[in-house]
Amino acid sequence: MVASESFAEFLREQLAPLGGITMRRMFGKTGVFCDGVMFGMVTENTLYLRVDDESKEAFKEAEAYPPLNYAKGGGTIDLSFWRIPERLFDEPEEFVAWARSALAAAHRVAAIRERAAPRRKARRKAD
Repeated sequence: MVASESFAEFLREQLAPLGGITMRRMFGKTGVFCDGVMFGMVTENTLYLRVDDESKEAFKEAEAYPPLNYAKGGGTIDLSFWRIPERLFDEPEEFVAWARSALAAAHRVAAIRERAAPRRKARRKAD
C-alpha cells in the first residue's frame, strides 16, 4: 500500500532540510527520494530507511522491528530498509539525523552499484 497523501506531505515537510524530497509509487509502495536518490520506502504509512553495513550501528534501535520485506518463492526476502521508531516523529531533529544517515547509505550503495555495472561500449558508426 502506498503512502497516504497526508503522510507523504508530513514526510516532505519533516525531511525538507535534506533537500529536494520527492515520492514515487513503485512496487505497490512509495519510494522516498532526495535529489533523485532513493533513501526510504513507505508502506502502509510506515517509513523504512536505507541501511548498509556502515550505517547499521546508527540504526541499532531499528533492529527491534522487522526490515521491509516481500514474499518470493515460498520464502521472505529482507530488504536493506529498516523501520524507524515511531518516537522519531516527535523528535524532528533526530528524525532528520536518521534520514541523513539513510541518505548517505543510499549514496554509498548507488556508488557501489555504479562501479559494478558493466560499462556499455560506444557503438561506432560504419565508415
